[in-house]
Amino acid sequence: MEILKSGSDVLFILLGAIMVLAMHSGFAFLELGTVRKKSQVNALVKILSDFSISTIAYFFVGYGVAYGVNFMGSAEHLTERSGYELVRFFFLLTFAAAVPAIVSGGIAERSKFNPQIAATFLLVGFVYPFFEGIAWNDQYGVQAWIEATAGAKFHDFAGSIVVHAVGGWIGLVAVLLLGARTGRYTKDGRISAHPPSSIPFLALGAWILSVGWFGFNVMSAQTIDKISGLVAVNSLMAMAGGTIIALVIGRNDPGFVHNGPLAGLVAVCAGSDVMHPIGALVTGGLAGGLFVVMFTVTQNRLKIDDVLGVWPLHGLCGAWGGLAAGIFGVKTMGGLGGVTFGAQLAGTLLGIAIAVIGGLIVYGSLKAVVGIRLDAEQEFEGSDLSIHKIGATPEGEVNW
Repeated sequence: MEILKSGSDVLFILLGAIMVLAMHSGFAFLELGTVRKKSQVNALVKILSDFSISTIAYFFVGYGVAYGVNFMGSAEHLTERSGYELVRFFFLLTFAAAVPAIVSGGIAERSKFNPQIAATFLLVGFVYPFFEGIAWNDQYGVQAWIEATAGAKFHDFAGSIVVHAVGGWIGLVAVLLLGARTGRYTKDGRISAHPPSSIPFLALGAWILSVGWFGFNVMSAQTIDKISGLVAVNSLMAMAGGTIIALVIGRNDPGFVHNGPLAGLVAVCAGSDVMHPIGALVTGGLAGGLFVVMFTVTQNRLKIDDVLGVWPLHGLCGAWGGLAAGIFGVKTMGGLGGVTFGAQLAGTLLGIAIAVIGGLIVYGSLKAVVGIRLDAEQEFEGSDLSIHKIGATPEGEVNW
């Protein structure tokens, strides 16, 4: 029975890893559909390259930083419990690699390629796993302090803070250090519209992410005996709530409509295992509204050129999700309990602080040493031609 249990756990978490790996194609197509046509190839290449670099960084450095485990032992040792530790690494890698994938959307169209590859290694190898170890492996005594102070540990079941808020706030730092795309904001205060290049590709990316998210959330149980149907239904309700509110507040705008479910799913990650489905619906709906409002404020009022809106979507909706777990997860709100608002607030603020400081160190250092932005001519030509020497539709190029 023990062999059967370990084998079942391996299969369970492996299926989750595959589903979240598939989500990365969603990141790629969401970015491809949102950027202008001259940056579509770059969007695709970045996501795949970032994932591969993340694999190396997390295998050799990051997983050890977070969990104190390395894979330098014999193959015989690695295959204990049917190789569970290996597939657990694979599963958690797909989470870690989401951080540079999130950042990629914010800095699209004007960032250098090689410095971003270096940033990916540093983020996945050091910054992300530092907070991951605190939140999910009780490192450095932080969780014990939060529990003693606030009555419960910081709870983040599937990564509203650990993955999404961290990625979104790092993305904000990178976007601010890069500056806006040339011509986006004029000196006389006007805003130049840069509409999405392909709504169908944007929608495809959103659908892939939404479907894969059920692996992201449900399989965060990590062993088959801990699986909960509550997580699946809460994810569904948050997805629906985010979509509907984004549809209404966004006045049928397809970009908002297809980011609405993502906002809801980002927010429900933290408390999906403790909320009542109605609480999840409210959490997702508020996240959908938060994204629409703050994306508009970010772009038009604050004039922050966050191309895919990764700070509103992941940074702010992720932070809301961390807090929402402490609101709708308590028993008086129909939840299962075991959470407190104070603990959620402390963990959320800590995650944001680590993300901002880590982002400043990584991107600030790269900007000072090698530069992180394409020059004006390269940006005008487009990252596809200037970096990859080919456009998405080469038959349409002037020099074809």
